Amino acid sequence: MRETADFQPSAAPVDVVRRQHIASAPGDLEALRATLADDVEWTEMAGFPLAGTYRTPTGVTSAVMEQLGKSWDGWTAHDDTYVVDGENVVVLARYTAGNKATGKPLNVRVAHHFVVRGGKIVRFEQFVDTALVRDAMHPATGR
Repeated sequence: MRETADFQPSAAPVDVVRRQHIASAPGDLEALRATLADDVEWTEMAGFPLAGTYRTPTGVTSAVMEQLGKSWDGWTAHDDTYVVDGENVVVLARYTAGNKATGKPLNVRVAHHFVVRGGKIVRFEQFVDTALVRDAMHPATGR
């Protein structure tokens, strides 16, 4: 039997991305940061409330994951399909959450493109229907 101290997690791109998704579900920011390269480029889509490109593992978690936790209850990315081509991993998923300010639920399909090198995520790009996210953030207008 192998000692746990000798255990090295798989560096295969799909396994790295799965670890990132597993860590993000309960908000395990330390485990999530461990999947990110020091020079990671993490891009949230234009039109998304946190739009922009963030760098460094701490920069990503403080600018994205921690901010999502401030505005949303139960923010979760439910991964369901992985498409792998070498270092490229595309994940088809669904975001669910409840907006803290409006109480409105969010349930929207997303695609995430990851690039993994040397067992770490070096690049991430989000694709999401930003109008659905923004609708959940704004109170009903009565129209």
